Amino acid sequence: SSGINAEWPLRPGITSGYFYHTARLTANGLYKTVKHQQSVHIHPNSSIFEEQPKWIIYHELVQTSKEYMRQTIEIESKWLVEVAPHYYKEKDIEDKKMPKKMGKARAELQ
Repeated sequence: SSGINAEWPLRPGITSGYFYHTARLTANGLYKTVKHQQSVHIHPNSSIFEEQPKWIIYHELVQTSKEYMRQTIEIESKWLVEVAPHYYKEKDIEDKKMPKKMGKARAELQ
């Protein structure tokens, strides 16, 4: 099969390779990297640009007028502790309060 559902099994594997490239959506609608609290943005050409998932893994950051994340994928925060317990602790991934409809997982929006 193809499409969104077919790619879900790959996401934990991608998370294990790029766990240090993680950003979280904050309550004010901006993303911050998890460990260093650097402000970052989803690149406008990204397929998830308008979705605003709560947790993202990115491949690279590109500095233009803003710091943009490129090659992004939505992840579940619990995977971070599972694949990188030496790097992430539960307190790093605690969910903060979000305004309604912000930071919804793709499955929650359907």
